[in-house]
Amino acid sequence: MFKSLLITSSFVAVSFANPVYAQAVTELVSVNPPCDEGEDCILTETTKEIVVIGGALEDPIGDRAYNITTITPDPQFRLENELRKVAGLQQFRTSDARSANPTSQGITLRGLNANAASRALLFLDGVPQSDPFGGFVSWPGYDALPIAEARVKRGGGSGADGQGALAGTIELFSDNVGNQFNLNAAYGSRDTVESKLVFGRELGAGQLTLSASYARGDGFIPIVEGQRGAIDRPAAYEQAGVALRFVVPLSDNTELQSSIRAFTDDRERGFEFSENHNDGADASIRIVNRNDSGWQYSALAYVQIRNFDVSFGGQIPADRGTVNQVFEQFNVPSTGLGARFEVRPYLGDNTQIRLGGDWRRTVGETNENFFFQNAVPTRGRNAGGNSDTYGIFSEITLNPSEALIITGGARIDFWNISDGFRREFELINPFPGAPRSDDVFDDRSGTEFTGRIGLAYEIASNISFNSAAYLGWRLPTLNELFRPFRVGPNATAANELLEPERSQGFEAGISYNNEIINFGGTLFYNRLEDAIANVSLDSGPGLFPGVGFVSGAGIFSQRQNIDAVVSQGIEIDAGVDFNDKISARVSYSYIDADIRSSGVSASINGFRPEQLANHYAGGSIDYNDSVGNSFSVSGNYIGTQFENDINTLALSDSIKFDASGVLRINNNLFLNARISNIFDAQIEAAISSTGVIERAQPRTILVGLQIKL
Repeated sequence: MFKSLLITSSFVAVSFANPVYAQAVTELVSVNPPCDEGEDCILTETTKEIVVIGGALEDPIGDRAYNITTITPDPQFRLENELRKVAGLQQFRTSDARSANPTSQGITLRGLNANAASRALLFLDGVPQSDPFGGFVSWPGYDALPIAEARVKRGGGSGADGQGALAGTIELFSDNVGNQFNLNAAYGSRDTVESKLVFGRELGAGQLTLSASYARGDGFIPIVEGQRGAIDRPAAYEQAGVALRFVVPLSDNTELQSSIRAFTDDRERGFEFSENHNDGADASIRIVNRNDSGWQYSALAYVQIRNFDVSFGGQIPADRGTVNQVFEQFNVPSTGLGARFEVRPYLGDNTQIRLGGDWRRTVGETNENFFFQNAVPTRGRNAGGNSDTYGIFSEITLNPSEALIITGGARIDFWNISDGFRREFELINPFPGAPRSDDVFDDRSGTEFTGRIGLAYEIASNISFNSAAYLGWRLPTLNELFRPFRVGPNATAANELLEPERSQGFEAGISYNNEIINFGGTLFYNRLEDAIANVSLDSGPGLFPGVGFVSGAGIFSQRQNIDAVVSQGIEIDAGVDFNDKISARVSYSYIDADIRSSGVSASINGFRPEQLANHYAGGSIDYNDSVGNSFSVSGNYIGTQFENDINTLALSDSIKFDASGVLRINNNLFLNARISNIFDAQIEAAISSTGVIERAQPRTILVGLQIKL
């Protein structure tokens, strides 16, 4: 007698930040109940779904105690501009990666931006993204990538994220695209050409994704009309990238994620001797185990390779009729190496423990020529060093009831700065190569203890309260320690004696969420101690240590630790889903920040940090239907900012609107269009000590076709 049983396959959906897909695997399973003794048994062939996620471990339960905003970037716009939809999220300047100097594009939150280095950690699939040498972000490197979502956590300290998360973290998640071919090409203003390819293929049980991008444009003239001279010209750019990602399951609960990408970025600043080049390559490998009823873990290793070179023009007269080369950094190579692991022992559904550690090493140097005479450099300099951080962390979150979450954690980091040097030497006769200085800096090391606590409580149905307090820290970048730089006629020297920055923060907020409306408001207070700032010390003309000649129109500054930057304010995010097609989002932040300083930097005590506005606001209205048609209108407001640390040079407030749309022609062909800065508003990005104003992107229109197969 045969006993048979219909066995059906099961699919378990796990909520992660990025989309998932399932790969069917056939296997033999025995019937249930088991056969009686002496009876024949049947092995039944069934199909089991192995879910390829491609992301990290599930979002920690304790994150519900923090102010977190998630956005889906519009792929038609540049990522750095899409992130500005989160009010209070700043890049040091309002110009984007088509015209800004790459080294000015650090990212931060809550007004903690004493200089251009990032004070928020940016991650891509768990890998830190700040430049190993300079701490800025190479935004053109993301144009080739299919990004599913960006998750912004304001505040948070160090915790499990690691050193550098003084103001928060921004997590980017790659999209698992399945089987598809997606080619997009567009043409528009100022001979702009953009193209992007995404090709996805399921290989066995794995997912392979190949993506690439290319963009070029004649650019716009950065200097505002009425102040231009004979030297001013459009700031042309050309950028490209390619990425390969493969995700494969190793078992029911474990998968291997590997990726490699490379990019190149050429742009200039709108006059001769302002060219800069930036390129890089990254590779990473991560193993993630998501055993729902047992221990979970993830392990990550990565490498970053970067290089940039930049030229600086100066000695520009008031009529902007001539420009001379005054400085060039012709080779600035750097490497970042790192690893991270996390283990989550299973202690039941109401308790979560996170244990882990990370390591990051940066190595880099700058090679430069300066003190030009008759277009010939007469002196050279090279400087650089290494830094290492090793950290371990633990965090426990308790969920004693459906309404309450309590979380707390601690972290210890060990750091060292080693092999620091700065050499200056002659480049011309009679003694080419003769040293002018040869400094070798003492190695330094230290230990940092940080932690965070938080809670989330559901006051009533759909209404929640959350509060958190945290400590964080950041090691000075090699750029801040060893590399001088110039912006126009102004020059800033490095400082090998800089101490780590340390932050303290507190926040409390309330939120309301239902199927239609979501709203969140958060009050915050942050104090950044030993903040690294560019402190004005003298004015030209003259020769100054670490930078060389500064003209009479320029200011000499040096990076220094000031006492503190204190920032407090409010953040509001709200959204309405009118139906399954139409939604609206708004975001606003008010930031009241000032510098606390004494000693040689006492002159800036009480002033607002550079490039910080009190008011930020953004919003969008979006339409998306089920067949691929879409339309979006967004706006962004930035209040008045100061260009310099003594608050004498002000940048006007600005508001700009963007729009984009996709029209389905047939199943495989789509027409798309976008317009940035619809009303061609003048958005001021910088102002020189002589009052010359640089603007950000003017109105730009692009129209293109998209093929989906």
